[in-house]
Amino acid sequence: MTFPPVVLQIILVLLVVPAAVYDLRFRRIPNWLVLAGLLLGLGLNSFLFEWTGLRASLLGLGVGLLVYFPLYMLRGMGAGDVKLMAAVGSIVGWADWLGIFFLTALIGGVAAIALLVSRQQLARGLSNVGYLLVEILCLRPPYARKEELDLGSPKSVKLPHGVVIAWGSVLFLGAAWIWAPR
Repeated sequence: MTFPPVVLQIILVLLVVPAAVYDLRFRRIPNWLVLAGLLLGLGLNSFLFEWTGLRASLLGLGVGLLVYFPLYMLRGMGAGDVKLMAAVGSIVGWADWLGIFFLTALIGGVAAIALLVSRQQLARGLSNVGYLLVEILCLRPPYARKEELDLGSPKSVKLPHGVVIAWGSVLFLGAAWIWAPR
């Protein structure tokens, strides 16, 4: 874990907080916001760290896409979430992106369980996770046989992942502030 420069921390917060608000209110993350974050991430990293910064920024963008795009293809993640995590990667680089991803995954798991418990659907949700894993291991799209596993279906339980990404990013910055060497 590194301690990103203050300007990159500010850009990250200015990206993920409005994205969370948009995702919570409108269930989408606007392209103009993600594009602005992406361009600022690439530009500022290039300006601050020259070619090394550009390389780190591009690697962060690439790792974000590499991890999140398959989730979109399996219809378990919205395109805005994929683009947001790519923009986050362009701001913080691939190594810090992995830390944000880890925190986001933990927070998302807890939030998903809480959502399922509140709707009294925990057993069905856990059953769907098992089904999803089996279908993926058999190289079959899980949504093909179970409509509720398709994010576009009205039967699916939806979690605004932009909010989860914002929490993961902000907690990462807090952890970096506490533990990272300066």
